[in-house]
Amino acid sequence: MSTRRLLELSHLNIHNANALSSPYTIGFPAMTAWLGFVHALERKLQAAGYPTLELVATAVFSHRCDLQTYQGPGDFVHSIIGTANPLDKDGKRSAFIEEARCHLDVSLLIEYQAQDSDEDRMERPEFIPLLERLLTRMKMAGGDLLGFNTPQLKALDDSDNQAVRRLLLNLMPGFALIERRELMQQAMEGGADALDALLEYLTIHHSCEQDDAGEVTWRSQRKAGLEGEKPGWIVPIATGFHGINPLGIAKNQRDPDTPHRFAESVVTLGEFRMAHRIHSLDEVLWHYHTDLDRNLYLCQQALPTTTVIDNDGFQ
Repeated sequence: MSTRRLLELSHLNIHNANALSSPYTIGFPAMTAWLGFVHALERKLQAAGYPTLELVATAVFSHRCDLQTYQGPGDFVHSIIGTANPLDKDGKRSAFIEEARCHLDVSLLIEYQAQDSDEDRMERPEFIPLLERLLTRMKMAGGDLLGFNTPQLKALDDSDNQAVRRLLLNLMPGFALIERRELMQQAMEGGADALDALLEYLTIHHSCEQDDAGEVTWRSQRKAGLEGEKPGWIVPIATGFHGINPLGIAKNQRDPDTPHRFAESVVTLGEFRMAHRIHSLDEVLWHYHTDLDRNLYLCQQALPTTTVIDNDGFQ
């Protein structure tokens, strides 16, 4: 029996988060943004007097995602609502690159590890106020953190299914983001192109039938999952980066002591699944995985048996 120690950050109210999750997709922020925030929080806590504290895995639960777009009367597509800041010297809107934004209500479950001395200090009354002060000064997925519930520390046994169930039900209504890369891999092993495999699971097919009385019945359906499984809310997600040139030193790079390389986004399929349908924490916890032999820097939920990256950065 093993005990998992969790930090619960519930109902983080985020304003103007970056919704351009990759060069190909717009919507919920990339998984690299959430794990990047957790990594930044870990460094701040270590500097604040908890040197052995490690935040090793993160689960993301979405309660609300309000994408800032507009569809006018008669428009077929939505347009990004831009702020055009700042105005030019004549008070007019300057030329700018459109920035997709969204407002979010998100909860994070963070698994942590620490030596006994730091674990004991985390149980003291001063830890939660320190954590709250750090959170109010941080950005999340490029957005401003406007508010959150009081953080909580929890300890759960893996074998205690009822305790895990109660924890997840407390996050309802909410959707856990899980990885479904196996859907892409199955289609690509059958000879499909990576982009075609991605779109195949996102496309909604509409068909109609007319009976003898002339009544027309419309039906909408999406591609079934593995072995006839009907997947839930399938979305494209950005889960990391693929290096496209050797490590080296670039002119005017931000950190002169760290090797530099250019990279492209890795995009695969994910699924938003209701929290009450989750049976194990391993289904939702994300962690970093680096494969230097393949130049991959990924966020994932389990070590894969195979990882396929095509030339366009699809996994």
